[in-house]
Amino acid sequence: MAKLIINGVTIVTPKSFQVSIQDIDGETGRDANGNMVRDRVTTKRKLECEWGFLTQSEMSTLLSSVTSEFFSVSYPDPIIGQTTKTFYVGDRSSPAYSFSEKFKPWSGLKMNFIER
Repeated sequence: MAKLIINGVTIVTPKSFQVSIQDIDGETGRDANGNMVRDRVTTKRKLECEWGFLTQSEMSTLLSSVTSEFFSVSYPDPIIGQTTKTFYVGDRSSPAYSFSEKFKPWSGLKMNFIER
């Protein structure tokens, strides 16, 4: 079964998970005949994650797991299956839902992991 694991810790399953495959180019342009000339340096992944309602503990665990400059993420890759790579985190947004003890305080969390 596919799981999302950050630095060895299995985290709450996201409600939305998307893998973007990005080609990183050096010099790219057109030659005298108008043909595309490309210098692909490497291919990297970007993981776009979104979680639904979260408890304070779940939110804290998720955000604490990505505080390092770089961290390992094990995830289901559409080409090679479950794999582990090194990532850094982009912007994180976490809208509040409720200040009542009866409800989960956070309505969600969005963050992207970009491969190093």
